[in-house]
Amino acid sequence: MNRSRASLGLVICTLLLLAACEREKRDFNPGPEGAKVGESSGASRVLRYERNAHALATGKRLWTWYNCSGCHAAGGGGGSGPALMDADWIYGWDAASIYKSIADGRANGMPAYRGRIPEDQLWQLAAYVRSLSGLAPQDGAPNRDDALLTRTPESFSDKQAPRQVALPPAAKGQR
Repeated sequence: MNRSRASLGLVICTLLLLAACEREKRDFNPGPEGAKVGESSGASRVLRYERNAHALATGKRLWTWYNCSGCHAAGGGGGSGPALMDADWIYGWDAASIYKSIADGRANGMPAYRGRIPEDQLWQLAAYVRSLSGLAPQDGAPNRDDALLTRTPESFSDKQAPRQVALPPAAKGQR
């Protein structure tokens, strides 16, 4: 009888411990498809991407695949595109503005990628671009650098205080 009580007690304790354990939730699919820029879901959607290390790492990989460094020189500028690692932002530093720049393009060189890149990849790229200036949360940004990239990992980047800068005179009419 004592042995069966001990076994019953052990089973109850085991069940209580299992019920108390909670597995870490990882959200590899940050949100539903179809969120549009300007909708209230857009800002919260990119926050889900920015807080998701997998999504940011995917954005970093897409940055390389789509040769964004060809114009933005690893985010530091110096190519034909502006720097993305400093505090100066021509078209805005918020997620919706960055998304719009990637999706719809900008005058004087930034091509439009809407329809050529899947929607979720556009948001992953936007979140990664924000991480270049330290605007993504530290807990979401990848903390290691990839093999052929020589810049500081995004989680170690100093957070910039973004500021709007004036458009070049030639681009003012083409916004």
